[in-house]
Amino acid sequence: MSPQNITVLGSTGSIGVSTLDVIRRHPERYRAFALCAHSQIDKLFAQCLEFKPQFAVMRDAPLASALAERCRAAGLSTEVRHGVESLIELSALPEVDAVMAAIVGAAGLEPTLAAARAGKRVMLANKEVLVMAGELFMHAVREHGAILLPVDSEHNAIFQSLPADFSHGLSACGVQKILLTASGGPFRTVALDELSHVTPDQACAHPNWVMGRKISVDSATMMNKGLEVIEARWLFDAPREMIQVVVHPQSVIHSAVQYSDGSVLAQLGNPDMRTPIAYAMAWPERIAAGVESLDLFKIARLDFFAPDFERFRCLQLAYDVLREGGTAPAILNAANEVAVAAFLDNRLPFLGIARLNDQVLQSLPAGPEGSLADVLAADAEARQLAAHLVRDHRFA
Repeated sequence: MSPQNITVLGSTGSIGVSTLDVIRRHPERYRAFALCAHSQIDKLFAQCLEFKPQFAVMRDAPLASALAERCRAAGLSTEVRHGVESLIELSALPEVDAVMAAIVGAAGLEPTLAAARAGKRVMLANKEVLVMAGELFMHAVREHGAILLPVDSEHNAIFQSLPADFSHGLSACGVQKILLTASGGPFRTVALDELSHVTPDQACAHPNWVMGRKISVDSATMMNKGLEVIEARWLFDAPREMIQVVVHPQSVIHSAVQYSDGSVLAQLGNPDMRTPIAYAMAWPERIAAGVESLDLFKIARLDFFAPDFERFRCLQLAYDVLREGGTAPAILNAANEVAVAAFLDNRLPFLGIARLNDQVLQSLPAGPEGSLADVLAADAEARQLAAHLVRDHRFA
């Protein structure tokens, strides 16, 4: 049997690198068909040298031209392209068997939607796709027969803990609650008055996971968990009231499902993204991921706490927009991307992230999520307003 061709959207990020590691371990099963990156040309070139993909894509033409020259000099036959249109095409080509959707933020929406509309196996690591356009995306999955497999460790754990026929309705399967675990990030126990002085490096120092800087900041504000609540609503057709966040500092239980008979089924493992990635790639089989087995004696204890919604205002905002619906989640996501970028650039204080997100939500009324154009328009308007507020130093 020929190896499966995989397009990796975001191959130089942490999820992309872990995906390639799983491919490296199983060359007889998988082939990196197309590798796509934003701007890390050195890293993408090294990946091209090792995996020899048929295609490589970079954000813009100058970077793509430079990469193409390096590939030619190295004797590689990799065809180098640029831009979002190339991402969309390489997510939907007939030769592609599966797409790893790992581009962070709104940039991954259109190529991931193209993969769903092409009926691909979509391994979803980009939570913003469902946050921004959950109804549209899930409709495309159903209409075109795509296979949707969650890669976020929490949603992958829930997927593993649900019965195979959960698409008939969670209540019909005896599900009472989805228990979405959260580490609490690096500031779970830090005094609230100290959070105003948090630096980007401190916010990015996650206690358990190795992640990119944007998602690390989202973990520190718990916006990441808020986005995952919205994602869970669409992935599992779960009402807002059925999704409960549980702070679990050890990050050993990746999430759980509570049933009406009193059972709670959970998936446990070491905090390594190669586990959910390998599960999604091989489903319904299981393959080696290079992850060390969990040693329960070494772990010794597991702790659980209710989230502090005052400390983690972004988590409350996510529940609020989920109740409002329409384009409200897209507005929140867009504002947050601008806020996090400003924080990482030292133009916005840490506590200003939640304040900025709240202000944008109050200023922009949500509309219906009628089409992709509606979603993208709401996204653009929210970004414009958030950037304007940052420039005016409203939250300094």
